Amino acid sequence: MTERIAYTKPSITELEVTYATDAARNGWGAQCYDYIHRLERDFAAHLGVAHTIATSSCTGALHLGLAALGIGPGDEVILAESNWIASVAPVVHLGATPVFVDILKDTWCLDPALVEAAITPRTKAIIAVHLYGSMGDMDRLLALGARHGIPVIEDAAEAIGSAWGNRRAGSMGAFGTFSFHGTKTMTTGEGGMFVTNDPALYARVATLANHGRDASEPRQFFPTVTGYKFKMANVSAAIGCAQVERISELIEGKRQIMARYRALLSGHDGIALNAEPEGVTNGYWMPTAVFSPETGVTRERLAAAFAAANIDARVFFWPLSELPMFDARPDNVNAHDIAGRAINLPSYHGMDEAAQARVAAVLTGLLEA
Repeated sequence: MTERIAYTKPSITELEVTYATDAARNGWGAQCYDYIHRLERDFAAHLGVAHTIATSSCTGALHLGLAALGIGPGDEVILAESNWIASVAPVVHLGATPVFVDILKDTWCLDPALVEAAITPRTKAIIAVHLYGSMGDMDRLLALGARHGIPVIEDAAEAIGSAWGNRRAGSMGAFGTFSFHGTKTMTTGEGGMFVTNDPALYARVATLANHGRDASEPRQFFPTVTGYKFKMANVSAAIGCAQVERISELIEGKRQIMARYRALLSGHDGIALNAEPEGVTNGYWMPTAVFSPETGVTRERLAAAFAAANIDARVFFWPLSELPMFDARPDNVNAHDIAGRAINLPSYHGMDEAAQARVAAVLTGLLEA
């Protein structure tokens, strides 16, 4: 059988190994936060934001930010139906009610018109998830957030390398969150980042993230609130520091993979790939193929075809309201329809043209079947 094609894996060089080794050997005691602080500083510079806090995951960063905004029981938080559970779990854990709205057909992100229609007096936040690297319509979302006095949050877990005009994903909302999971464009193994330009919000999150200890509190080990433990390890941050140094290379690698897929699939009607509207940059974390309804190609046929070709591929995220813990929302038609005829394509760092050709052959073969 031909060699299995992975859907994703990180790019680890001697630079990452060198930094991680140094952290393991020397990053203790007074040096136990050195790489963490360096990562926060360097990522802030890359993103163009004032404040960053390294966390154990993007989910943890989102939880901290929502908690710092005071989100809790009786509140509603609007987000898209098409998302991974990580985007809604903190809302549920904090006791608030998630409100799922449908997605746009091209970007697979929040439909701003439906967001505005879903706003009630209980709405306390809007979470704009930049799905698979595609950007939500930040102009419209930020405008309606300002009009209604509701913070817009950017879940940019999948959007390193994406930008709205000249503003990088994650830098525009009340706060942004990033994932450095091993599958992401940039990795620390497990890990994430909270980012904001709001100094007061940053201070609240910094306290919550460190067991409720306020940096200005003179008494040692004296928390002033009940906080959380969502801190990143120094060794993980060391890997992240090397990745930030290479971030332009990592982003460009993703874009090159997407360009090859477009070339390989050009001329084949019936398959749509990730959108990149004019003025928007897509980081293309996860190239995704959506078959038109007329082809009759389903998620199940796609999964079976890739399995038969020894290629690892992922289904499009299940609509959140199809999960057993949430109420059904069949009116979110686009989310349900697209998920049933889409597949995420392999896009690991260093993927060569031959591997991409194998992937493309599976897709075009289904059109010809």
